[in-house]
Amino acid sequence: MDPKLSHVRGADKPPLMEETLGQALDLAVAKWGEESALISPPQAIHWSFRELRDRADALAAGLLALGLEPGDRIGIWSPNCAEWTLTQFAAARAGLILVTINPAYRRSEVAYTLNKVGVKALVAAEQFKTSDYLGMIEDLAPEVATSRPGALNSPALPSLKVLIKIGRERRPGWLDFAEAAERGPAVDPAALARVAEIGASLNNRDAINIQFTSGTTGSPKGATLSHRNILNNGLFVGRAMGLRQGDRLCLPVPLYHCFGMVMGNLACLTHGAAMVYPAPAFDPGATLRTVEGERCDGLYGVPTMFIAVLGHPEFDRFDVSSLRTGCMAGAPCPVEVMKGVIGRLHMPDVTIAYGMTETSPVSFQTALDDPIERRVSTIGRVQPHLEVKIVDELGATTPRGVPGEVCTRGYSVMLGYWDEPAKTAESLDAEGWMHTGDLGVIDEAGYGNIVGRIKDMVIRGGENLFPREIEEFLYTHPKIADVQVVGVPDSRYGEELCAWIRLHPGQTLTEAEVHAFCKGQISHQKIPRYVRFVDEFPMTVTGKVQKFLIRQSMIKELGLVTEETA
Repeated sequence: MDPKLSHVRGADKPPLMEETLGQALDLAVAKWGEESALISPPQAIHWSFRELRDRADALAAGLLALGLEPGDRIGIWSPNCAEWTLTQFAAARAGLILVTINPAYRRSEVAYTLNKVGVKALVAAEQFKTSDYLGMIEDLAPEVATSRPGALNSPALPSLKVLIKIGRERRPGWLDFAEAAERGPAVDPAALARVAEIGASLNNRDAINIQFTSGTTGSPKGATLSHRNILNNGLFVGRAMGLRQGDRLCLPVPLYHCFGMVMGNLACLTHGAAMVYPAPAFDPGATLRTVEGERCDGLYGVPTMFIAVLGHPEFDRFDVSSLRTGCMAGAPCPVEVMKGVIGRLHMPDVTIAYGMTETSPVSFQTALDDPIERRVSTIGRVQPHLEVKIVDELGATTPRGVPGEVCTRGYSVMLGYWDEPAKTAESLDAEGWMHTGDLGVIDEAGYGNIVGRIKDMVIRGGENLFPREIEEFLYTHPKIADVQVVGVPDSRYGEELCAWIRLHPGQTLTEAEVHAFCKGQISHQKIPRYVRFVDEFPMTVTGKVQKFLIRQSMIKELGLVTEETA
């Protein structure tokens, strides 16, 4: 491999795990059976690995008794809770494919998801915030009210037969979560033997999870992942951050996303650590209370979550000294935020990770022995058993330091998009390379960095500008708490830069002052023409900023005519 080219390969040690997810749970019980596995303070739940396994088996047996068979799809539509994870492991034990549904989805989105992959059973929360989950399903399928639990027959949702709800409300047509589990060993002891028999028959390359991409450029696609994909990714993420037996990992990130269910739950499973859920959805105060109350050793989050935690008005009254490690991922991490996490949150071992759902997700991660300057300014080096290259517009590998599209190959690459061979072929080439759509660079030492998305790159007067570079500079202004830079159409230059800025509480700043701060420090073409001060950014439930909505808002405000508005 030519060291002058942007093509790197991870170590071939330690070996990959070749167990299924269910077998990995058995291994965890054998090693750490009575140690803490799952802690949910809002639910007053504290389960050991053995109890988690036994509860998962009871639910798996119940699901099989309801008529589900290995290979069937089971959806989970709920904010974070213990039942979410119990469903994850029960599905794995029964050979079912878990379909993780965004808790922010509304009626049309959930209908698309259920029908796209043929979900046969759905586990749903009753409601959360403004989402009435049961009501949305019943609007789609009025037959629920008169159906026998487990025997739904609806033209609008033809594959869906079994409805299971998390919560105490009695509802016609729905089984309570506890009832579903009781259909297992409490009814028929032989059901457990069937769970074990199915578990022994599964292959670790079988599909185990379908995760829908955000769908910001068309209908969402169902990335299909195997036991081998996600179990090993959880293993190596935990290894990189030094996760230890007996650690408690605080997970305010959504479980429906790879960050929660793979990097969180499966990292804990493979290292003997406890999964700790501070709240149904991200809440900076609940996160701080849980870190203090449970003496958590690790904490996860996207940059916006860490910004919110560090900016909490009562931050200083919480004891976060138990923290040691963690992971920041999901979006590029501002250097100043990383410094705050290491310093104020006492997380010297915190790591940065990069990846995407289609690669299970992580392909780059910083290491504990990386110098601080590397951990605050790069995404680390390629993970074991993976290789990554950077390619130009013609598909040629770029020289080191030259940006291009990030392509990943190895055990973590998805099986494909569910029932979408054409879309799979657009992203996954014949040689097994997953084309990520991210713009990145690899330096001479093999460290990677993400400079933006191909679709986010701004072309001003024929020059390629990378919003993240400009954001990093603006973060150094002492009054700026967060910033997002996008491109907007311009009749003269093709595109111009626009910065949306959120200030620290109590601070004021003007557009002229921002321009003056930039002048002489960055090239004139990188200085945003438009500056807007905002209280918040449009966000996904995973904490990612939706830049396309910022762009659309500015196009409307400025009265620009584009292909999007014509």
